[in-house]
Amino acid sequence: MKKKIKVLILDDSLLFREVLSRGISTDLEIEVVAKAIDPFDARDKILQYQPDVMTCDVEMPKMNGIDFIKRLLPQYPLPVIVVSSISDAVFDAMNAGAVDFVTKPNMQSAQGVEGFIQDIIAKIKIAASAKVMQPHIRGNENLNIGLNGNGRMDIQRVVAIGASTGGTEAISNLLKQLPKEMPGIVIVQHIPPMFSRMFAERLNNQTGFAVKEAESGDYLEPGKVLIAPGDQHMSIKKIGARYKVLVAHGEKKNGHCPSVDVLFESVAKECSANAIGIILTGMGYDGAKGLLAMRQKGARTIGQDAASCVVYGMPKVAFEIGAVEKQTSLDNISQVLCSMLRQSV
Repeated sequence: MKKKIKVLILDDSLLFREVLSRGISTDLEIEVVAKAIDPFDARDKILQYQPDVMTCDVEMPKMNGIDFIKRLLPQYPLPVIVVSSISDAVFDAMNAGAVDFVTKPNMQSAQGVEGFIQDIIAKIKIAASAKVMQPHIRGNENLNIGLNGNGRMDIQRVVAIGASTGGTEAISNLLKQLPKEMPGIVIVQHIPPMFSRMFAERLNNQTGFAVKEAESGDYLEPGKVLIAPGDQHMSIKKIGARYKVLVAHGEKKNGHCPSVDVLFESVAKECSANAIGIILTGMGYDGAKGLLAMRQKGARTIGQDAASCVVYGMPKVAFEIGAVEKQTSLDNISQVLCSMLRQSV
């Protein structure tokens, strides 16, 4: 019989602990082994019960969840899913080493709670096999690696990036390593609505790029990064010599909206060889077929390697079907990307 995933719930609200515990315990693959009321209680129960995954609130007495994650992971590399209200604090938690996050539901809405439970069950299963990446080995920031090397880069190309679990940190690290003289970049990150805008604003403040949540009618421009809205598909359309972004609500593809495949397939159709596709860490197979379509149309393609992925799922599938031209570590993707851009000039 398959071994159950042992989960520790950390939250200072008794009501929420019970709702979460009862909800995720309905899944036959998950066992709630303990519940903790604060980080100090959680520390003791981690040692006692040795959970496979911990869910962690952000706002708590004695110590907040982000500080606890920062202190915990160097000593006990446990996959942590942050459970938070709508706040950009979740990105601080991801930076500290959490593998994923979910938004706390409206406890007055039965439908909202049910959707939340299904979401966190799926993320617990992914987290159980995820790799915990310590912040100090996640990539060197602000290196501007692309400035090292000879030759001018082709800034008229399109760079399309797709990611899921672990992707917010991977994308952040990648952008921080790139020079400002880059082509327009379009990104699909599997992320809840509202957080996509926060994510874009955070990247805008922390990188050298002009980053915004994409809107239909936006044009790709050098030095500009567009992030797909958390509940809409994003595609591009060639208008003359320029590329325009379209965003629209639609059915999930590969279980996701936005879908990486939707973006990559549009890039393959509209850009042909005038593009570079990058697939980063994430569970599942979204983006693999789209990346293959890009490569078949002459685009260059890059996949993140297993060692540097939080979850080596999407890049693995893409590699196995022949969609990845160059597989490399997250730290080296910026170098490979800039090299490809120089070769096209």
